[in-house]
Amino acid sequence: MIPAISIDFANLNIQTLVPMSVAIVGALIILCIDLVNKKLDKSLYIMLAVLFLIVDFVAVISYSGDVRGMFDLMMIDGISILAQAIMIIASILFILLSFTKQRFNEQRYPEFYALYLFMIAGFQFMVSSDSLILIFVGLETASMALYTIIAMHNRANAIEAAIKYFTMGALAAAFFAFGSMIFYAVTGTVEFGKISEVLFTSDFENYPLVLLGVVFILSALGFKLSLVPFHVWVADIYEGSTASLAGFMSIVPKIAGFVVALRFFEIFVSSGNMFVEAILIAIVVLTMTIPNVIALLQKDINRMLAYSSISNAGFALSAIMIGTTQATMAMFLYWILFSVTNLGAFAMLWLNRSKDYHTFSTDHALEKYAGLIKISPMTAVIFGLFLLSLAGIPPFALFWGKMYLLGAAVNSGYMILALIMALNSAIAAYYYLRPIVYMFLKEPSVEGIKFMVNATTTSKMIVASCAVFMILSIFFIQNILETISYYIQIAGY
Repeated sequence: MIPAISIDFANLNIQTLVPMSVAIVGALIILCIDLVNKKLDKSLYIMLAVLFLIVDFVAVISYSGDVRGMFDLMMIDGISILAQAIMIIASILFILLSFTKQRFNEQRYPEFYALYLFMIAGFQFMVSSDSLILIFVGLETASMALYTIIAMHNRANAIEAAIKYFTMGALAAAFFAFGSMIFYAVTGTVEFGKISEVLFTSDFENYPLVLLGVVFILSALGFKLSLVPFHVWVADIYEGSTASLAGFMSIVPKIAGFVVALRFFEIFVSSGNMFVEAILIAIVVLTMTIPNVIALLQKDINRMLAYSSISNAGFALSAIMIGTTQATMAMFLYWILFSVTNLGAFAMLWLNRSKDYHTFSTDHALEKYAGLIKISPMTAVIFGLFLLSLAGIPPFALFWGKMYLLGAAVNSGYMILALIMALNSAIAAYYYLRPIVYMFLKEPSVEGIKFMVNATTTSKMIVASCAVFMILSIFFIQNILETISYYIQIAGY
């Protein structure tokens, strides 16, 4: 007779589930409210989503329980708290961009906001566990919600984008499952800490099989982080989505992916594994370089920013490959500054979207912004500042992120990598400056065109906040680094 299982609920540390539970409960409440009354203004659902995300944020930063919980599946360490805080703040800012004068198709439905909260909960699970099983569950929860949100835009290229993303995501899920299966077969566990212990103890026995597992996991993460050569879906999906959702995809999902990559590759980087390091170096260099070259050829700002986000993912991944505490700090600093800057850039595209002009080949063709300084000087100045920051021009935000990342590479002896990073920054500066040339030095290509047609007081405040932070970031860098350092040190990285 099988003995009864005795569970001590006090030892389960259910508190580890509170942040994600807030987002999930919020999504369910939104769906229930819609079932009761379908005539409520959709602004209510925006504010409810923001309210639950604020409560979620408070639950994250106030967490003071044990690191492990729920049969050791959950792991709320410093890295988890830091990543969740960044994701939630970015998610709040992006959902507030839904306050626009034009209500686009997906924003008419409460399900959009429910799916948004489910997606955030999925990403939170990804960064709050070192179990391959729970990471996979979180990854697929977030991905399924994101596929649906993209398709809800209800344009021909949006449906195409959702199908492409779903297809690529299904392939990535299969790779992740195969990789997890291999590591379980080799080590008998799916937890990163125990996998590391078994591999070290056995001196990486069955090394070819371990390498195969690394390739599968790396391929899965490569799709999610849009690393070369798994990046081919990015530009089409960003173009098929709204500019605000494209900005969201360029920031929040990648934070979750970087944390998983950090936990996974720490196993091999800390042991000085030459083959894994060589694979990472190749992917980092290719991811920084190839998208930069492709971005030079783009005539649409949205697609240009899409390839730019791929290249920036390569910069951030270099920190994981370097593997030092300084590099880990540099990765989080870089992605925080990139998040603010990219949020502002995509928000400007979002607020300037218009269906009134079909003269241009795409919604955000370079020609559309020609002569912007004469039509809307403030719009041109703010947009230009965001582009200068993305180019890494001092003293704007991303310059400090790039400098700290370069410093981490140099201090770790990766001189050639640092040189490649500097060269790619120079290449990127060219295509970031090209829209500025159109805005400030060319004549308007269409008479009577209007800008900021979707702007509301709320969306203007978000853009203004990002611009102020970006300009004055030099005064906050040290404080941000101290906060990052605190959380990384308590996580043991």
